[in-house]
Amino acid sequence: MGEINNIMKKILCFGTFDGLHPGHISFLKQAREYGDYLTVVIARDENVKKIKGEYPLEDEKKRFKNIKENSLVDVVLLGKKDLSYEIISEIKPDVICLGYDQRVDEKKIWSLDKIKIVRLLPYREDIYKSSKINRLKK
Repeated sequence: MGEINNIMKKILCFGTFDGLHPGHISFLKQAREYGDYLTVVIARDENVKKIKGEYPLEDEKKRFKNIKENSLVDVVLLGKKDLSYEIISEIKPDVICLGYDQRVDEKKIWSLDKIKIVRLLPYREDIYKSSKINRLKK
């Protein structure tokens, strides 16, 4: 991944990012405000199925490409296939930004390295929420 200047504040986000929409862009912009270097981990297709009960409409390669093309993001990675939090220890972020409705064990994440965890605000969740948008596409 290359060395990052030790003075830079590193931000880490996780997500599915199925059908990149204005809610996702707001999420990335908000996350960016917490540091200088933004890493986004894209959920694997199999893990999305385990967590949400169904596969995303776009496969992990397409979702990876969409985020990689976004200028707000410095690095994009695919998540671990085993749903482990190991990637957090590898990246060593200063801040982890989570979506307002993201289901994760915050205590487990925090206990790894005492990392600051921030819940970001929704952006017009009545309209820009992947599960609602994707339901319309099916």
